[in-house]
Amino acid sequence: MEIHCHLTKVGLLSNRHITPSLLKLYIAHDRMLEARELFWSVLEWSTDPFHGNLMLMGFLKSGQIDKAYQIFKRMPVKDLVSWNSMIAGAVRSSHLKDAMNLFSRLVSSGLVPDGFSFSSVLSACARAGARQYGVWVHQLMTELVVETNHIISSALVDMYAKCGRIDVATEIFNTVKRNHISVWNTMISGLAAHGLGSDVVILFRKMKSEEVVPDGVTFVALLTACSHCGMVEEARQYFKSMTTEYSITPEVEHYGALVDALSRAGLLDEAYNLVRSMNVKPDAVIWRALLSACRRYRQTKLGEVTVEHVACYSSGDYTLLSNIYSSANRWNDSEELWKQRKQKKIRKSKGLSWVELGGSTHEFKAGDRSHPDSKDIYQVLRGLSKRAKVEGYAPLTELVTKDVSEEEREENLTFHSEKLAVAYSVLKTGPGTEIMVSKNLQTCSDCHEWMKIISKVLCRVIVMRDRIRFHRFEGGCCSCKDYW
Repeated sequence: MEIHCHLTKVGLLSNRHITPSLLKLYIAHDRMLEARELFWSVLEWSTDPFHGNLMLMGFLKSGQIDKAYQIFKRMPVKDLVSWNSMIAGAVRSSHLKDAMNLFSRLVSSGLVPDGFSFSSVLSACARAGARQYGVWVHQLMTELVVETNHIISSALVDMYAKCGRIDVATEIFNTVKRNHISVWNTMISGLAAHGLGSDVVILFRKMKSEEVVPDGVTFVALLTACSHCGMVEEARQYFKSMTTEYSITPEVEHYGALVDALSRAGLLDEAYNLVRSMNVKPDAVIWRALLSACRRYRQTKLGEVTVEHVACYSSGDYTLLSNIYSSANRWNDSEELWKQRKQKKIRKSKGLSWVELGGSTHEFKAGDRSHPDSKDIYQVLRGLSKRAKVEGYAPLTELVTKDVSEEEREENLTFHSEKLAVAYSVLKTGPGTEIMVSKNLQTCSDCHEWMKIISKVLCRVIVMRDRIRFHRFEGGCCSCKDYW
């Protein structure tokens, strides 16, 4: 502040030669308040976007997306650097809708997006599951004849894979240059998320035949694929080959994927022994993978031991252990756990599902009635649930952690967010149309069973992307083969 005051007195803040250096100095030392004051004075005599871009860089570097946006709005002239900075910053801050909106405005401004613009917005589409918007972005790239590199290629493969079109992702992968490891890693990760373990094994062999050397990221993807598909022996072999063939030291992510593979297969003792013998300190993710398996296989004692190793319980940890107690009809223990959570003021992570229809994203929370079409959505959902019961669906009421009546438990399960999203899609689309739903958490067993039966009842494909993987429901079956 002393520098700023002195320069104000001697009238140097309006000096066009000194200002850029001073602005950089303030930003480099995280003195953004002084930098912002200086920038407002610059606007009185300059429309050069250079100064505004410096401010955007400073605020975005520190994660202050809202303040960056204030600067962006005040900039009289915005160049491509300005737009790219804001789009990338929005993606990093998980403001995915804002990133896509900014990209649309960039296109409307008359400026031509470059490779950086496209890679950033494709990342936003991938994370949001915004397939329709992503397809439009890809078409625009084709029209502008954007030169592709490994970054653009990886972004396209990732977008289609995460938006449920693994077939298109594979087509793109087969047509682009594959001389960079990131393109291979993206394709392997996409196949893994879709539970296509056999395809992953084949692709890895092809990768080696083309003399592309795998890295640590490759093996995380390989082990994840094994975990999703019950390929335990393959997981053991890949984990071993990391060190013996490629001299890659296993990190916590590799151990975590192997623990997950063993746990999902019901090999809980082996998984627990692996965790205890790790060369690195196990993180909370590893313990939670084991805890989740304890819930699935109803291993109450190991679940209690496991949860003690989680340094700071999250809402999910309480939910998992509570489900373990509920499955064992230990209602008092389950209730006590929720009391502890309430005392510690730990909020439950709310399930959120969304669908992209008509160029808009529609979000739903469990029991949510805020949508304008709520009345019709709930009417459709009740009708679907009745038809599902006729086909043999029975609500898994043991998943409800409270000791309440059977009717109340069933009511609790009926209005989960993914069911509301499916009901809305049925309401707004014609027969035979594929339904695509995204969810921020892992889907529950009840919704998984419900989706299988509804896909048969409606004769429609339902694709659901949850926090862990993809599920493709068709004709009463799921692509995961009930191994998830």
